[in-house]
Amino acid sequence: MPPIRLLGTFLCLFLFLGALAAASPSRGRSPADNDDGGDNGDDVQPSQSVAGATSTTSLAATSTNTTAVLQGDVQCPGSQLMCVTGIVNGSTITYELQSTGSQSLGWMAIGFGEQMANTPMVIMWLNADGTITLSQRQASGQNMPTPVASPPKVATAQPTLSTLTGSQPVLTFTIDGTATQVPLIWAFGSTRPAEAAGSTIQQHLESGTFTLDLTKTLTSNSTSRVGSSAGSVPLLSYQKTIIAHAVVVTFGFLFLLPAGVLLARYTRTYYPRWFTAHWVIQAGIAGPFIVVGCVLGYVAVNQQGSDVSSPHKRIGTILLALYLCQCVLGAFIHFVKIRFRFGRPPQNYFHAIFGLVILALAFYQVHIGYDEEWPNTTGRSPVANVVNIVWIVWIVVFALLYSGGLAYLPRQWRQERPKASPTDQDKGVQSNDEEGSQSNDHAGVQLNNQETHQLQMIRNRAAG
Repeated sequence: MPPIRLLGTFLCLFLFLGALAAASPSRGRSPADNDDGGDNGDDVQPSQSVAGATSTTSLAATSTNTTAVLQGDVQCPGSQLMCVTGIVNGSTITYELQSTGSQSLGWMAIGFGEQMANTPMVIMWLNADGTITLSQRQASGQNMPTPVASPPKVATAQPTLSTLTGSQPVLTFTIDGTATQVPLIWAFGSTRPAEAAGSTIQQHLESGTFTLDLTKTLTSNSTSRVGSSAGSVPLLSYQKTIIAHAVVVTFGFLFLLPAGVLLARYTRTYYPRWFTAHWVIQAGIAGPFIVVGCVLGYVAVNQQGSDVSSPHKRIGTILLALYLCQCVLGAFIHFVKIRFRFGRPPQNYFHAIFGLVILALAFYQVHIGYDEEWPNTTGRSPVANVVNIVWIVWIVVFALLYSGGLAYLPRQWRQERPKASPTDQDKGVQSNDEEGSQSNDHAGVQLNNQETHQLQMIRNRAAG
């Protein structure tokens, strides 16, 4: 296959990535227990199974027709599979876990801390017989939480304050606590466990972190959680590091590397020092951004306190290795000149095509980073759609710019054709001289033969 056709194939790959992202909706989020650090003090306790009413009222609207004013907060974190309300009642806090009905309810949980490891959790589910099971658990890491016999604080299920019917049930419990800013983890499972509080629970559908500000004022109307926004939830330290990682590494892979590629494509036939500018951008400038961005990714994982394998992390490691190999290959091609009889050496074509492969993988890596890794890791909503639009537009713009640069290939190939060396030219002159000498000698022999023949004819006539 001609080299120009191979390059065209990889440009089509860029356009295909953009079309694929534009045509397909965002994926469902895979489970990831990713939250950060510590314990707030609103801790929890053992396991209960309590009978509940089939239709009850919420605490925020009990036995009054007037609007009740309460102190607390309500949040619907992540992709809003569930909403959590915290209501202060003296030295006790009432927590309501409500399913939004967007997924089949198996179980709902919150934990009093910022990471899964060693955080006291309250897990609740609705049984088939109309009872509520409350199980207080804890996990050592990214594994199934197990029941705790003596938790720091005991959570008590409140079936009379729960709503157990309909598509959006509310499961309520109370616990002692006086904190005003309560960092929490949450998780939602779609498979209902058995009735016993110590039953095995299937892995959650989604999880994340958020914070309740219990200094806010609530009314009975404001406790209608379903469809409400998660509001402004402060970023945790590891989430800020993730954002820094995304900005730095995206600038390196998706802006500096393409800039270096386009510079080489457009200037190599006109600017003698194009290679210096090319390697300065690709290695001297982009290199530090890429390395620092990758380091920030590892720092974020350590801050989070857990390392759950994901496609984004695996591809990121591979991409960094490929980038380093490409830098080494470029240096080798430049400093180790290997003559090729038929024009441009094959390793030069491989370097160009390999670079396009790295860019295509980088575009894909950034996409799954903001579309999957961010919401799965943090439990926050997906990024704004404008990010996806910018991603698609940049793919198309880069592909068009690179395609335009291919118009310079014929000029490049003419410049790269092997030229005859001075030794070869001298040999050619000598050969021509020898051939000319031989030709002249041959012509002289022919001339002498003709003269001899003519003299012989004159003598014959004279004799006759």
